Amino acid sequence: MDLHGRHFLKEVDFTPDEWRHLVDLTGELKSARKSGEEVRRLEGLNFALIFEKTSTRTRAAFEVAAHQQGAHVTYMDPSGSQISHKESAADTVRVLARMYDGIEYRGARQAVVEAMGRYSSVPVWNGLTDEWHPTQSLCDAFTMQEASGKDGRDITFAFVGDARFNMGNSLLTMGAIMGSDVRVVAPREFHPAADLVARARRLAEKTGGRITITEDLETGLTGCDFVHTDVWVSMGEDKGVWAERCRMLAPYRITSRVMGLTGNPGAKFMHCLPAFHNLETTVGRQVFQMTGMRELEVTDEVFESEASIVFDQAENRMHSIKAVMVATAGR
Repeated sequence: MDLHGRHFLKEVDFTPDEWRHLVDLTGELKSARKSGEEVRRLEGLNFALIFEKTSTRTRAAFEVAAHQQGAHVTYMDPSGSQISHKESAADTVRVLARMYDGIEYRGARQAVVEAMGRYSSVPVWNGLTDEWHPTQSLCDAFTMQEASGKDGRDITFAFVGDARFNMGNSLLTMGAIMGSDVRVVAPREFHPAADLVARARRLAEKTGGRITITEDLETGLTGCDFVHTDVWVSMGEDKGVWAERCRMLAPYRITSRVMGLTGNPGAKFMHCLPAFHNLETTVGRQVFQMTGMRELEVTDEVFESEASIVFDQAENRMHSIKAVMVATAGR
C-alpha cells in the first residue's frame, strides 16, 4: 500500500485498510529492529520536529526512530521557531519544506497542523494537538493487538475519564476504524462531542465495530480486554478548574475494583503517560494540596501491577512513529 507523501494529521484521514497497514508495518519494523534485520529506508533524510508543547515520549520516539532509520532531525522547542508568533504556520511550513523531507508538529490547535498540511510539499505529522493524538492511537492499536494476540475486530476496550479531548477522540475513532468494541466511560459532562460520536458510529457500521458511550462503569467495563485512561489536569489550563474536575472524576479513577469490573482476569491497563499515580511530581503535589487526593486517574497499585502494560506501550510509540515516517517519507 502506497502512502508515500501523505500527511498524518488525524485518524479519519485514513481508510480502515490504510490504518491497518500502518499497524502491521509497526509490527514489521519492531520485529526487524529486535532481530537486527532493520533496513534503513530514511537514510540521509532530514526532519524538522516542532514542539510548541514539550514532551518526553513523542520527542524521544521521533528522534530515536529517525536515527535508527538513518535520518537526521532538528528539534525546535517552544522558543526555537516563530510559528504562530511572528510567522504563520503556512509561511513557516513553506520555508521548512524547502529544507526538510518531513515535518512533525506538536502543539495546541489542530488548525495549525491542518494549515501546515495544506501548504507543505513534504509529509506533515501530528505529534499531538488538543483535538487529536494519532501517533498515540496508532501505537495503542498495535499494542493491544500485540498484547492480546487478537485482531482489532476481536478486541474490546474502554477509555475511562475525561473523554472530551485528544485521547478520548483518537481512541474512539481508532477503535471504530479497527472494528473494535469501544466503550467510553465518563460523567456526561466529559463525554466526547456529539458530532464526533456520530462519525465514529458511522465508521463502526462499515467496519463491524461497536460504540458504547455511558456513565456507568459496570456497563462500560464488562468484558473489556483493555482499560485506558489519561490525565485529568493539564499545566496549560486554569488551575481553578482542577479541584471541581477531580471531584467529578474521582469515581472513575482506575482502581483494582474498577479493573475487576471487566470480569476478565487478563485485562490490561493502558495510559499514554505521564500518569499522576503518586506524589512524586509537581502537578501531583499541587493537586494534593487542593483536593487531598494522593492519586488521580489511576492508583499506584494498578499502575505498578502486572496488569499494567504502560511501558510496553511507551516503547511502541517509537515503532509506530517509525512506521508513519517510513510509510510517508521512506525510500
